Amino acid sequence: MRGLGTLINTVTVLCGGVLGLVIGNRIPDRIRTIIVQVIGLTTLAIGLRDVIDTQNIVFPLVGMVFGGILGELLRIEDRLANVGELLRRRFAKQSSESSFINGFVTATLLFCVGPLTILGAIEDASGKTPQLYIIKGTLDGFMTIIFAAVYGVGAIFSAVSVFVVQGSLTIFGTSLDSLLSDRMRLELFSTGGLAVIAIGINLLDIKKIRLGSLLPGLVLTPLLVWIFATPNGIIH
Repeated sequence: MRGLGTLINTVTVLCGGVLGLVIGNRIPDRIRTIIVQVIGLTTLAIGLRDVIDTQNIVFPLVGMVFGGILGELLRIEDRLANVGELLRRRFAKQSSESSFINGFVTATLLFCVGPLTILGAIEDASGKTPQLYIIKGTLDGFMTIIFAAVYGVGAIFSAVSVFVVQGSLTIFGTSLDSLLSDRMRLELFSTGGLAVIAIGINLLDIKKIRLGSLLPGLVLTPLLVWIFATPNGIIH
């Protein structure tokens, strides 16, 4: 069944979020803090692993630089925050603005950026058993427990983002796979690794990075590879 993986991933995020709300108050602040820090460290490790795989760091670098500029011009981070605030006013008026938006934006970008999101969509579009999204959904579900405990109901609404983003990618999964060469896919995942590292830095409170502004880099990098790289990976 096409799209089954997206449905499974959406449900795991919802279930994890509800469980986090139920047991969140029973988890001491110091334990919630250390768990988020561990998730942040793990997120950094995942991002570094993907970045290291690049054949030429110039592509992720230039893609992210121009993507970040474009993201700021389009005010993507602010628009995501506005969506989060709209959802808060509609469904969770009692939640504080900052915690709801932080939970929504952080969880949304963590769950929707990365190789598993794209590879899972291609697999999900094929109608095969969505193993990648089942694995991703399990991880996302556990992380949502903690995010909901720390940020509140805002983290649960990331399920909407998961459904929309992964559902859209699944619809175009077959076409997406045919458009990307192996080199384009490699540099795309490396760029996604940079975005994941940024998420880890935010989770660790090292520096506040406007994550939404980095998203255009995921589109620009494969285009740069298509324009400037030969099949052998030589820039011309």
